[in-house]
Amino acid sequence: MTVGTDEETAQTPVVSLRHVRKVYAGGTGAPGSAGRRRVALEDITFDVARGEFVCVVGPSGAGKSTLLRCLAGLMPPTSGEALFEGEPLRSVPAGIGVVFQDYGRSLFPWLTVSRNVDLPLRVRGIPRTARADRVTEVLASVGLADAARQYPWQLSGGMQQRVAIARALAYRPDLLLMDEPFASVDAQTRFELEDLILRVRDSFEVTVVFVTHDIDEAIYLADRIVVLSRSPGVVSEIVNITLPRPRDQIATKGDEAFARYREHLLGLVMAR
Repeated sequence: MTVGTDEETAQTPVVSLRHVRKVYAGGTGAPGSAGRRRVALEDITFDVARGEFVCVVGPSGAGKSTLLRCLAGLMPPTSGEALFEGEPLRSVPAGIGVVFQDYGRSLFPWLTVSRNVDLPLRVRGIPRTARADRVTEVLASVGLADAARQYPWQLSGGMQQRVAIARALAYRPDLLLMDEPFASVDAQTRFELEDLILRVRDSFEVTVVFVTHDIDEAIYLADRIVVLSRSPGVVSEIVNITLPRPRDQIATKGDEAFARYREHLLGLVMAR
């Protein structure tokens, strides 16, 4: 393997999709369904630069979660190519962390919070002392320093999702992929988690690709927003968000530019 310079590494997109098409084989069990195929994604091409926060939005069934799974190496494209740091994705590499919406199923209820976060570090063979330091660091970064000895079932939904985020950050990924991670919490908790992920992004200098169905959330978080069309999903537009940072739930969402972005994006998402 050739090792590039720091400048070359900085210029190489963290993750890329090149003309990605994803087709699911048919067969729903209904009469005549055998052999049917469903095209989920069609000719998807875009890059995510180092340090970017990119959101993916689109109507239901647009293939947002499928796209994320291709980006993660969890699912191979039917055609085209998914690249991580310039190399084809064949499986989930060590440099990618993934946070799903269903945090309840992703955490082990019989393990304490600290042991949940520690588990992937143990699998990677990281020494005990280094593991303990990282667990302490990431739990503090998500506001759970005092919850290390509790169990997930003792925590609120928002706190459980913080544990899932901490676990994904523990092995210091270059890329954090998030699939509608705040969809199952109440509005106030959602706002808190949005601000949390922005702080974490800055603290850990991690690149983020964040799938959401919430237009306001995407505008608030993103540097760029990839808009997918109705099924089969194609890239309708990539919208640059130039709202100033740091962002604030009241000031940013009260900005006239925020309202203009919302109107434009809603028009794209609702187009038939």
